[in-house]
Amino acid sequence: MPDRRRRKSLSIFRPSLTALTPIDDEPPDSAPATLKKHRPTSTIPDQSPSPSPTGSNLERTSSKSSVDRLIPKARPRSLQKSGRPSSLFGSLRSFSSFQDEQEGLTRTTSTPSSLQSSNSAALDMAASVLIHHGPLPEAGLVFRRRCPYLVLTEHHLIQFKDQSRASEMFPEVTSSQGQSRSSMRHSRMSSNGSFHELQTSTDHYSAVHLPNVVAVYKLDDGEPYFTIEIAHFNENSNHASTMTLHIHDPAESELWLSTIRDAASKARMAASEPISQNLVEYTARALEQESDYQPGHFQMFKVVQRANKSGKRSSSDDLTKLTSKICFLVVGLYQVHIVPLPKSARTASSTSLSDQCGAAHGITTLTSVNVQVFDDSFQLTFRQPCQPPSTLYLAALCANEVALCIRRAAEYLRPEWDKQPFTWVVPECPSDDCFLFASEEEENKCYDRTLTAYCAGYGIDTSNIRYFVNYHCEDAPAFELLPPSNAQRTRYSSIELLAIMRALRYNESFCSVSFRHISLDFLLNLFDRYGRDHAPTTTRSGDLIDLPEEDTPSLLVEEIRAIALKSRRLRRFDFSHCLNRKSSTVGGNLDGGSGICEALFPLCPRQFTNVDWIILNGICLSDADVDYLYAAAIEKSSHFRAIEVGYCGLTDRSIGAILQALAYQGETLESINISGNMARLQPGTLSECFAALSHVRNLSVSNMYRTSGPEPWISSEILLRWRLESLDLSGMALNEQTVTSLAIYLEHPQSDTMRILNLNQCALSGGSLGQLLQAMSCPVPRDLRLYVSGNRLEQGHDALVNAIAQSLTPSKMIMGTLEYKEEKNFRRFVEAWINNGSTRYLDISKVSLPVEASNETFETLKKMLSENQAIETLDLSGEEAHLENANFGPGLNRALAGLKLNERLQILYIEHQKLGLQGANTLASILEENSTLREVHCANNEFNLQAFTVLVNGLEQNRSITYLPFMEDDKAASMRKVDKEIDNFRDTGGYNRSVPSKATMKRTLGAAMSAPRSFSSRMANASAPARQRYSDKDAAAAASSLSQNWDQESLRMQSYLLRNFNIARGPLSDAVNGEESERPLTAWSGATAFQVSSNDITPVGEPNLKLEMEMKHEDGDDGVDLGDEGSDVEEALMMGRKLDLE
Repeated sequence: MPDRRRRKSLSIFRPSLTALTPIDDEPPDSAPATLKKHRPTSTIPDQSPSPSPTGSNLERTSSKSSVDRLIPKARPRSLQKSGRPSSLFGSLRSFSSFQDEQEGLTRTTSTPSSLQSSNSAALDMAASVLIHHGPLPEAGLVFRRRCPYLVLTEHHLIQFKDQSRASEMFPEVTSSQGQSRSSMRHSRMSSNGSFHELQTSTDHYSAVHLPNVVAVYKLDDGEPYFTIEIAHFNENSNHASTMTLHIHDPAESELWLSTIRDAASKARMAASEPISQNLVEYTARALEQESDYQPGHFQMFKVVQRANKSGKRSSSDDLTKLTSKICFLVVGLYQVHIVPLPKSARTASSTSLSDQCGAAHGITTLTSVNVQVFDDSFQLTFRQPCQPPSTLYLAALCANEVALCIRRAAEYLRPEWDKQPFTWVVPECPSDDCFLFASEEEENKCYDRTLTAYCAGYGIDTSNIRYFVNYHCEDAPAFELLPPSNAQRTRYSSIELLAIMRALRYNESFCSVSFRHISLDFLLNLFDRYGRDHAPTTTRSGDLIDLPEEDTPSLLVEEIRAIALKSRRLRRFDFSHCLNRKSSTVGGNLDGGSGICEALFPLCPRQFTNVDWIILNGICLSDADVDYLYAAAIEKSSHFRAIEVGYCGLTDRSIGAILQALAYQGETLESINISGNMARLQPGTLSECFAALSHVRNLSVSNMYRTSGPEPWISSEILLRWRLESLDLSGMALNEQTVTSLAIYLEHPQSDTMRILNLNQCALSGGSLGQLLQAMSCPVPRDLRLYVSGNRLEQGHDALVNAIAQSLTPSKMIMGTLEYKEEKNFRRFVEAWINNGSTRYLDISKVSLPVEASNETFETLKKMLSENQAIETLDLSGEEAHLENANFGPGLNRALAGLKLNERLQILYIEHQKLGLQGANTLASILEENSTLREVHCANNEFNLQAFTVLVNGLEQNRSITYLPFMEDDKAASMRKVDKEIDNFRDTGGYNRSVPSKATMKRTLGAAMSAPRSFSSRMANASAPARQRYSDKDAAAAASSLSQNWDQESLRMQSYLLRNFNIARGPLSDAVNGEESERPLTAWSGATAFQVSSNDITPVGEPNLKLEMEMKHEDGDDGVDLGDEGSDVEEALMMGRKLDLE
């Protein structure tokens, strides 16, 4: 008995009441196997095929997918329906071409209203021009007499149960086998005379409106026949479905595939509304949730997300699980989104969670675009770093448009890239000139745009990344990466570093790139085992690089090498202290090195990069790193300008090899830094290397060891060959021969270009320094920054003092960390600066004296501060350490008064000098009278809130100060002091219920915000009466009150600084209004404290506080004695009560 079970076509949706009827109907009984009948073959008109929309019509289809086309136009009134039709075919009437309406194809019928819409749709199909038709025998059913018959018109694709049903609607389709075999495309319209025959049940056919077709593609389901799937979506009925065609003959399959694709493409291009406005708004909201919506960068397409089906054969049960779905592909600003259809557009079939939720892929993670030629399918492959690739198997009539849109988006996000980092297989693609975007309109060649795109693709918070572009340095502009903005994080993650580095590729705006003090350890040990699609293989000009690689390099090597290869303008790399590693040998394997040398040095001899200044300071270099450096340095084609390997843990052998190799770069080498390496050098080795160099500008050999001997470190003959700009010999014990050699060089005009001379901790005596100052004397003070901190200048002090008094010093002198055993020598040193007229910047911070300076010394310092007319920047800061403090003592406040008469000083540094409240009053009086100071750096001076308020009050009358610190460290110290005293209250019975006496109240309220003796020392007095009782709520309110009052003063100070800044720039700003009314009292009186606290108080302290007010009224005092000692915390507790209750 023949199998009479119904075979249903594969669909991703369960058919609803209005859905299309099943494609495959019950076939008639098949003939015996001995009776072999030839099935009629379908024919196609003998004419030139219509051009594919992906080819000649590319420009037109591209324009139809723009955002402007997504806004629907008003439909002609004659095409609008008053209600939803009862069947799908009734809804097809609304899709009739406007040309048919103009031809006056009006039809009337006496059929009931329930059948009128379906009959109208059938009449439209019958009136369409026939393109192609033929039988559609299913595989395995070849010998059956009746098989489905497929008809393609210019507007519909119709599948009938058999050929006889097709001939009822289309007379051209004859029932005879011979006639059907020779059927051609008809140029005339079908007659309406047989309309009564069309009033049959729609169960005999199913139809697809061609403008609704989303894609036509092959379906590789592993079956022995060929399957074509037509996906379509009706926006009016919100119905999505697929029609599946099983064809046994491959030629017949290709014929139907190409014919349906051409017809659907023409129908799509003729449609006036590609996508309705409701669906556009729906997808726009979806992109807004992903923060990727921007009207100028928004394009959406209807696509089919195909299942990834293998070529193996599958059963019908397996095929039901491998279904496709229609969705929207939306190209946003930074991502490609797969947006599912609205819920109303989904069928009643059960869907998985992935069907309900969309997906987004960063455009910068795109690795492949592959558009097929034979059908509408295409693939998009995305891959996150160190993760497997994710491929989207899609299909769409507009596949080429989708690919071109994504390409334009990628080019916009990376406008400087000559070649995008993904494979591009798209037929009939326009030239690359169509994708060019101008990058001059944005700063730094659109680096921010590219970095933001990578952050969006990798899921990174852009607010955590900070960088700075330095335009005032050598090889400017320089990109300098700063630490993360998140204070809880000290290092960037590996994915953040990849985004930063990949955004730097191809960028021609930076001549220098600095990762100074930025940890790159994550990338050093990170390998991408899923692919090397971002690994550089060519130079910027397209030359193939062929470098020997034993193993797959780390991502650090690949990224640094890519930046060097892809930027022609880049000259300098700074990797100082970016790797925290130690050279080691594990299991007999040699240390692979830092990775930086492996990335850069092999490129230099081959001239694959223009990088010639490489800074590796603070990175532990292995023997492998030294080998890379040596191999590159011995080649003159490397053209190195600088090699800096300071503090790299190099041994005697490594330093010797590097110096020997650098001698080959004598014509181009400008800077050498080998400081801080634990190697012992011989003067002969240095002389041999330095003798071959002729263009050295910067030399740093600080903190090195040398063999003993009378020879100088560097002979005067070698120095006179150079025009040095900076020389660093700090940390090296200089003998007399070296000092003499330096003096000879400084006296020669060849040294006029020198700007920095660092001789810190060189065991120089005052006589040696005086000799150097005498050598560099000239009629005009030399513009030189001289560092001589940490030397024994008290020896031979007279020569130094005389040189200073004679104005032989350079423009900038840094003489910090001086240690004097006799105070009179320091007084002579200060006295020498009174008449000095050559130094504009003087640093004498961290001076150590045997005892606190005497009044005579402070009077000398006061005279120097008032009479010196050359110094513009002065540093008198002290130092606070656990074992030793370096400060002048309390008499410094009297010396600072000399600044009231100074008319030259602009910047003053006076930190860590324990100035306290008295120093704050002195600085405030200076600010009120001095009109030349611009900056005062006075943090960490034990300023409490009262001292800070005094300082801000002094700033109110000043119109020149543009910088004053906010005293955050002093605020934190005050808060810690309050917390400590509150703890002492609890520990020593500070919650006593007894009533305090009148004398206790005066001491408590007297110096409320001053800095008296600690509470614990006062509690040692046995006669001290008990204190007022405070609750924990009062303690919390006290801390809050102190913090908020400090912040209020900070805001007031900021307003004054802004006012002064505007004055310095131009006209007076009105930023501060009502200053007098907002100014608090200089010293908060007891009455003020009571006024603040008496409005609202806690029940615990209310009785005692009332008694205090009565005692205050009886005593008749309006103020307090600042000389009395009291507790900071007590008044803070009382003043915080009102704030706590509010």
